[in-house]
Formats: sequence, C-alpha cells, structure tokens
Amino acid sequence: MSETKSDSNTTNAALIRRLTIVVVALVMIAPFSIDTYLPSLPDIARDFGVSDFYLQQTLSFYMIAFAAMTLVYGPMSDVFGRRKLVLVSAAAYVVTSIGCALAPNAHALMLMRIGQGLSASGGLVVGRAVIRDSFSGAAAQRVMSRIMLMFAVAPAVAPIIGGWLHEVFGWRSVFWFLALLGTAVWLCAALLLPETLAASDRHSAHPRAIATAYWHALRHLPFMVLIAAIALIFGGLFLYIAGSPTILYRDLGFGAQDFGYLFVPLVVGLMCGAVISGRMAGKYTHERAVTVGFSIMLAASIINTLLGAFFTPTPVTVIAPVALYACGMSLALPNLSLLAFDYLPRNRGLASALQSFVQMAFSAVVAGLFVPALNAHVAWFAVGMLALCAMGLLCWFGARVRLP
Repeated sequence: MSETKSDSNTTNAALIRRLTIVVVALVMIAPFSIDTYLPSLPDIARDFGVSDFYLQQTLSFYMIAFAAMTLVYGPMSDVFGRRKLVLVSAAAYVVTSIGCALAPNAHALMLMRIGQGLSASGGLVVGRAVIRDSFSGAAAQRVMSRIMLMFAVAPAVAPIIGGWLHEVFGWRSVFWFLALLGTAVWLCAALLLPETLAASDRHSAHPRAIATAYWHALRHLPFMVLIAAIALIFGGLFLYIAGSPTILYRDLGFGAQDFGYLFVPLVVGLMCGAVISGRMAGKYTHERAVTVGFSIMLAASIINTLLGAFFTPTPVTVIAPVALYACGMSLALPNLSLLAFDYLPRNRGLASALQSFVQMAFSAVVAGLFVPALNAHVAWFAVGMLALCAMGLLCWFGARVRLP
C-alpha cells in the first residue's frame, strides 16, 4: 500500500516537473518578444529613418495582435485540444521572427511584429489552461507559483541578452535569437507536452456555441472584475517595462548593456512574490494571498510617488520601489488567475483567453498612450503606477463582495 502511494507521489512529482518545464517555455515567448528588442529601439528608428514614437508602436501593435488572437486560441483549444494549438502557433512564431530579422523597412517590421503577436499568444493562453486542466486547489497554486518563479527570469534576462546581441551583432540578431527561441519552444512542446484536455470535455466548434460561451463569460461580473484587476496591476509594472529605454537612457544615464540594472531587481521582486505565494499554498486562502499582495503593491506605489516627487532620480529611488511592487504583484497575480478560472471550470481555455486579451490589450494602451503621455519626467511614471494600483484595488474590493 505504501509502495503504491510512493509510486503515485513519484508520478505526480514527475508530471509537475514535466508540465512546469513545458508551460514555462510556452509563456516565456511573450516577455522575450516584448523585452529583448527594447535596447534596440533607438537604433532601429535611426536605421529606418522613423520617429521613436513610430517604433514604440511596434510594441503596441504586437500587443494588440497578441490580445486579439487570444480570443481565437482560447475557445479553439477547448474544441481541438491544447497540444495542436501550441504546435501550430509556435511554428508561426518562428516564421514571423525570421520575417522581423529580414525586414527591409519599418513598415515590414511592423507587419512582422503583428505576426509575432498573432502567434505568440497561443503559448500563454494554452499554458495557463494546461495547469488548470491538470491541477486544482493548493497543488494548482504551488505549480502556478513555481511557473511564476521561473517565468520571472525572462523579463530580466531578455533585455540583457538583447542589449548584448545589439552591441555585438546589431539589432537584427535579436530577432534571429527569437526565431531560435521559438524553435526550441516548439521542440519542447512536441516532445514533452501531453494532451491535457480529455475528449469528453471538448466543446462544439460551431460559431454560435463559441459566441454563447463568450457571452456567458462577459456577463459574469465577478470574473470580469477579477481580470480587470489583473490587467490594472500588471499595467502598473508594465509602465516601467515599456518605458525602460526612456527611464534608463535619459533619467538614469545608462546604456544599451545596462538594462540589467532595472530588470534584475524586478526579477528578484517577482521571485520573492512567487516564493511567498508557494509558501502560502494550502495554509492561506487565495483571497488572503491576494490581499497581502495588494498591500505590498499599494505601499510600494505610495513610496515610489513620494520619492519621485521629492528626490532627484537615482537607481535606488527609481528601481527599489518598482521591485517591491513586482513582489506584491507576483503574489497576487497567480491567485487572482486561479480565482477567475474557477468561475468558468468548463471553459478554462476561453477564460484564459479573456484574461490574456484584457491584460495585453490594456498593456498595449499603456505602451502606446500612457508611456508617451507620462515620459516628461520619471515622477509621472510613479503617479501612473499608483493610479493603476488603486483602480486594481477597487476592482478587488468589488469582486470580494461577490466571491463565494
């Protein structure tokens, strides 16, 4: 009896490791696609003879395409299964990354970036659904926290790799690197990813059935409020990610190879939040973890605003509060996702799609509108973070009224 239980535990541990590796690989495509080419933006603008604002829109349109396509990948993964969607989307990502590397002008680069967005969203949507297919309760929180812990490395590593490639080989090498990354992700999924959605749990592919499922989700107020909270608190951090060239080059006097000064502290904050979330799994409710996460984010936002208003920008005054905010966000985000998905247990692919759509669409607004509007001074980024955190907190208070 004990031997059978031991074998079962070993099997579960092996499954957790296997799925963690695959899902981390899938979701890492998105931050690498966003962050790796950030150090190259000024030089790409000069090479193509376009404004910095135009090049900033290659990020915004990538994210808009990413967000729109999630609405397709989510329900399609509920119809055809997770594995097929991953393999198709990863293959398309490789092709469009090569297109970016070979782009002859800014318009072609914009088109290929849109293609990257259309394909990269598959991994993120399906990855989260795979976890919810396979695990529940404390186990799901632990796995999601491990993924967040490992995933946290991507935003720190990506711009460092991008800055090094840019300095040594030029900006086109960044997109060749992304093509190789996409190839590695495709191989990882092909070799390690099982189909986690049983045939009996799949849905009709009829457009009316998909539209009905979306309409049901959109009318589910607690679910929508939770994903709005996710988008808002992520937007508070994304202000600094999308605005990092301005903050690092202009306000802190760093260069293309110095992006680690911002992103390494961010990853430390994200990892700390993920560790705390994992330790809280099974001991505290998801609601308690989210509340603690919001407390940390609100404190960090207030400190950031005060430092920005009354002190000259330095690496410590600018970066330390953002790293603290990242810790709180990393604690709150996986628990918010799990709470949201529990509202739609038979449509997890669709639920993941809507979360990704709202989060990425709002991030596109942050990159395309908020960053240009707030970049007059680094202090305005702090005010923007505080405002977005406060709105996310209001959404959380509203959702708690309706939580079962």
